[in-house]
Amino acid sequence: MKVLMDGGSDLNIMYAKTLDVMGVDRSNLCPIRAPFHNIVPAKQVIPLGQIDLPVTFADRSNYRTKTLIFDVVGFLGTFHAILGRPCYAKFMAVPNYTYLKLKMLGPCGVITINTSF
Repeated sequence: MKVLMDGGSDLNIMYAKTLDVMGVDRSNLCPIRAPFHNIVPAKQVIPLGQIDLPVTFADRSNYRTKTLIFDVVGFLGTFHAILGRPCYAKFMAVPNYTYLKLKMLGPCGVITINTSF
């Protein structure tokens, strides 16, 4: 899955197409009418709804899973999802933009998430 870690965003965003590919029924969306800005230049976006989904970082030997709230949008994006500051806070993760790494504490030591192109 191609995910953008955006430390400047106050939202976790999931695209409706990504939910469809994951096999998540859209009837699981909770309605929300609060628009947000600066995702699509010069336009406000009204999400299709919100959904709680589990997110896991790392592998079986050392991993963390938390449930995140995603705003689901109906347009296409370059990524499958965008994880913002709420994700960093929930996982207590520390981004390093110089080395393009994300670090967090796991049950068996530090978990390091590297970038992939």
